[in-house]
Amino acid sequence: MKAIGIDIGTTSVCGVVVDVESGKLLDSRTKNSNAFLNGCAEWEKIQSVEKIMSVATEILDDFIDEDIAVIGVTGQMHGIVYTDECGNAVSPLYIWQDGRGNMPYKDTTYAKYLNSFSGYGNVTDFYNRENGKRPENAVSYCTIHDYFVMQLCGLRKPLMHSSDAASFGCYDLQKNKFNYDCNVDITADYCIAGEYKGIPVSVAIGDNQASVFSTLANEENILLNIGTGSQVSIISDTPVVADNIETRPYFEGKYLIVGSALCGGRAYSLLKNFYSEIFGYIENTDDDKVYEIMNRMLEKADKSELKVDTRFAGTRQNPELCGSISGITTENFNPSQLTLGVLEGMATELFDMYSLMYCEKCGIVGSGNGIRKNPAMVKVFEDMFNSEMKIPKHLEEAAFGAALFGLVACGVFENANEAQKLIKYS
Repeated sequence: MKAIGIDIGTTSVCGVVVDVESGKLLDSRTKNSNAFLNGCAEWEKIQSVEKIMSVATEILDDFIDEDIAVIGVTGQMHGIVYTDECGNAVSPLYIWQDGRGNMPYKDTTYAKYLNSFSGYGNVTDFYNRENGKRPENAVSYCTIHDYFVMQLCGLRKPLMHSSDAASFGCYDLQKNKFNYDCNVDITADYCIAGEYKGIPVSVAIGDNQASVFSTLANEENILLNIGTGSQVSIISDTPVVADNIETRPYFEGKYLIVGSALCGGRAYSLLKNFYSEIFGYIENTDDDKVYEIMNRMLEKADKSELKVDTRFAGTRQNPELCGSISGITTENFNPSQLTLGVLEGMATELFDMYSLMYCEKCGIVGSGNGIRKNPAMVKVFEDMFNSEMKIPKHLEEAAFGAALFGLVACGVFENANEAQKLIKYS
């Protein structure tokens, strides 16, 4: 017996096939969606729904056989696509990076007026309503992975899991309902949304929750995810209120406490681009070669004397905040110190967020390509959190988590603990 997990990311779609007996990843496929569209303004970040659906369906259909027990779906949170009364898309996908919420509105911004953040679905919709940009035939909206489930199952109205619904902002965690006019059905349960080619399809879930579900088998651990952005996440029985910290719905009545760095792993990529530009004056050097040189730089430094603030993209609460480099002397201003300083800055930002959660945990688990491809980054985080890092053996954590969620939803496993026994660590 097997399960399929589909993860619709910002730049690509990933699919995995998981063996239900062993937890082994039997197949994995990732394809760039090439979905970005030119917006009317620099701050507008939109994507083609049709391109994303085509790529996701192609990957899914290639995996389907008679031994598939369930299809689980996850994807990029916060963003929205509008749907009409028949359940068809009538807009592009406005993704989580969209900046219209930061536009001025009544002596503040659209996002702050709603006490939310730019890129969050209800903020995007609020801007569109106020500026006449909401499609006339739109009756609802949902995430791109909710829409994929709608298309697979022939649904006319979005069915959103609370893990996705809360990512739109203006959401009451206690009542599991919006404090905003949003015409969708919400569930907090493991449930099946319908069928595709006779196979049960579970309701879509947020990619943050999916990644946690497939990595944190021990709820006393801390999850550190380093990708384009980065997050520090823990599971809690109670909500946490703190600046730059979000409490999100999890599963089985629990909460996911999350600190998100907007720049995150992109900070290291920006440094790579900086070096690439320098090397470009000498010779053509591809990305892998530049990263290899950066790794050699890190061999020469144990601890950076430079203090690098890697909040280059600001924070959700303060988008105008800039990063910085300080502590520069004639002895320490060199590439080795700068490279290590960026890694330490990334770790410090997440550790500071964890400190605000006031939930003492032990042990760290790492996920994301930033962790898997950079041993020096692992060491920096181990030193910062004073713990050895465990890394799941399976790749594509979000897609894997969607498959596990689906296995609980369709009744193959009774609960999360049973499903998470399939997780193995290196």
